[in-house]
Amino acid sequence: MRSITLSTLVSSIALISSGAAQEAEETPNNRGAVPAPRLSDYKDCRAPNDLFEQCMLAVPDRWRLAESLGLLKTRWWDPYHQNTLKGDRPIFGTDDWFFAASLISDTVVEPRSFPLPVGVQSTSRPDSLDIFGDSDSFFFSQNLITNLSLIKGSTAYKPQDLEFRLTPVFNYNFAQVEELRILHVEPSEGVKRHDGFIGLQEAFVDYHLRNVSERYDFDSVRIGIQPFSSDFRGFLFQDNQLGVRVFGNRDNNRYQYNLAAFTRLEKDTNSGLNDITTSPREDYVFFANLYRQDLPFPGLTSQITVAYNLNREADDIEIDKNGFPVRPALIGNLRGRNYDIVYFGYNTDGRIGRLNLTTSAYYALGEDRNNIFTGKTADIRSFFAAIEPSYDRDWMRIRLSGLFASGDGDPHDNTERGFDAILENPQFAGADTSYWVRQSIPFIGGGRVIGVSGRNGVLPDLRSSKEQGQSNFNNPGIILAGVGADFDVMAPLRISVNANRLWFHKTNTLEALRVQGNIDRDIGWDFSGSVIYRPGFIQNVVLRLSGAGLRPGDGFQDLFDDHERRGIYYSVLFNAVLTY
Repeated sequence: MRSITLSTLVSSIALISSGAAQEAEETPNNRGAVPAPRLSDYKDCRAPNDLFEQCMLAVPDRWRLAESLGLLKTRWWDPYHQNTLKGDRPIFGTDDWFFAASLISDTVVEPRSFPLPVGVQSTSRPDSLDIFGDSDSFFFSQNLITNLSLIKGSTAYKPQDLEFRLTPVFNYNFAQVEELRILHVEPSEGVKRHDGFIGLQEAFVDYHLRNVSERYDFDSVRIGIQPFSSDFRGFLFQDNQLGVRVFGNRDNNRYQYNLAAFTRLEKDTNSGLNDITTSPREDYVFFANLYRQDLPFPGLTSQITVAYNLNREADDIEIDKNGFPVRPALIGNLRGRNYDIVYFGYNTDGRIGRLNLTTSAYYALGEDRNNIFTGKTADIRSFFAAIEPSYDRDWMRIRLSGLFASGDGDPHDNTERGFDAILENPQFAGADTSYWVRQSIPFIGGGRVIGVSGRNGVLPDLRSSKEQGQSNFNNPGIILAGVGADFDVMAPLRISVNANRLWFHKTNTLEALRVQGNIDRDIGWDFSGSVIYRPGFIQNVVLRLSGAGLRPGDGFQDLFDDHERRGIYYSVLFNAVLTY
């Protein structure tokens, strides 16, 4: 019996090797099952022992093999198992086209307080006819983010060949204050505002140009509305804008590069989303940066950046959605401006041994065609630096923060020395948990609809709006020194605390605009803490509750010595992010 079996096996292999065997096509009765192997699948076998050592059995679809064998059952609504809708397997009828969809609900509930002016024409409280009014306010925002991607290529081990991505965002927001003419230019609109908007945050094509090495170093190009950050922490520019970007890597990913050009889209006033229904701004941004891993130390990545901001909005008159002018800004001589700015930057991120380290430095030089004080052309020469070292010990991370942005010491000369970014969104010193970073502080009495600082920004740049206004290099600058800690008390639970001391670098610009002498440099103490909870230690549900307070220093009180005599301004933030 054994000799018959061996003879039959040898004969079969001989037929396979000679190519004389006839293949039989069989159609399985159960639809979706893996068909039986054909004789030609063994064409590379040379001997009986090769059958298991060198022969490869072809499988028509490796992604659906486990389901075909009954090892798992997939459902379209289940994101925790294999799912075609999230790109786990190719679209039916293809072997390298994938569709990935996600839905994110981002909810913000935010009671807060900051200095507010009394309305010019009228007030909601007859006994409050003064400069400063009631500082309490409330804000609610709901974003529904829909991300749709169509991808070609096996991205598990090499860059994708082609991608089409679309990300519309649906927003509803509500705001309430205690003073008239804060939320809308018309006092008759009251102290509450309901608003909604649909923005397009991503709409691009990503095309893989070529591979340049056996380990898939590559060049790609991306065209359309796309996210881009100029550095590791978003100090200079972090936004989703319309442009073209060429990017790639070299030397086994030790080098990465970006060449990008953007024309800035107008933003919706209340949601901050891209408004594609209006013409793009005459504000253009160009970037070239190069990353090098393990430089100057193993574990530390260095980045060199050159950015050019060309602005030609001197003749623009832009009124925001609430009726307030944002370009030109109602500050100084109230005239529009053109400017050209070049930023030279060096940034690092990574670790040196046990020490985590992030650093950033920028030097800005250029020309402002209309100084807001003199109306003449002025040179721009300003500097920025930030550092954040941290140390991990078991379940704790202790960190220090330091930041310096130069201020303008003589607003009436022909040089503007206050540093300003293009569109900052800093992940630094507590980020948006921090009171100073999170809240926008109105510059009451120094300009109309002007903020000392903008929402989600650290620079006191005296702009009408971070999203819709122009950069302003006539500003006081800032110095920040902070300490903070993160505690992973449980796998799904993190507690963070932070304390920052804040000073203006120069107060000459503030004194000139307010016609007020001897404004102190001390902004005050910023205290904040947050609790982040992820049930089941997953990213699909992230809940955050944070609280922050600003204890005003002498400089802040010089600017906002209101009738309430507040010992502290507060900010409470509840944020729920649900991802499908």
